Amino acid sequence: MLQPWKKIKDHIAYDCGFFQVHVQQSASPVTGKDHPFYVLHTWDWVNVIALTDEGKIPMVYQYRHGSNDFSLEIPGGAVDKKDGDASEAAQRELLEETGYEAREWHSLGKLKPNPAILNNTCHIYLALGAKKISGLNLDEAEELEVQLHDLPAVKQMIQQGQMQHALVVAAFELFDLFKQSNPSLFKS
Repeated sequence: MLQPWKKIKDHIAYDCGFFQVHVQQSASPVTGKDHPFYVLHTWDWVNVIALTDEGKIPMVYQYRHGSNDFSLEIPGGAVDKKDGDASEAAQRELLEETGYEAREWHSLGKLKPNPAILNNTCHIYLALGAKKISGLNLDEAEELEVQLHDLPAVKQMIQQGQMQHALVVAAFELFDLFKQSNPSLFKS
């Protein structure tokens, strides 16, 4: 049976505020030999699938520097220190990035974005009865446009590879599982 590795030491090699690069020296439970592992420590994240009463999903289209390309995504962001918990961060991010609020909230689950190198969790929420109440309230370095899509269009974009953000695609899978378990919430 597999056993956890024993952490011998852990030091911060780099800290940019949002990410810290930790170098963890850990020993194999099988060989006893230790090896360095590089782990990015960062804040937890939230992603929100919002659904209007008309069946539209407010999504954000923005340029992403990691891929040097535009990406269509669901609203989301970091769980800030000012947020009481992930659900508050989800409500805040939906409002800031889209101008929408929702009357009913459900947790769809938690995901580990990349447990090989990241220590954080992404919390996925469903916001039902979403309604536009304000303009956008973006951070200084955020530039995005809000687009409304229906679920069949989103599914088609995923199938055709037009939507490639892994956490967004996974969120829609969690949404499908939730819909199957809660059909009474989605009667037309």
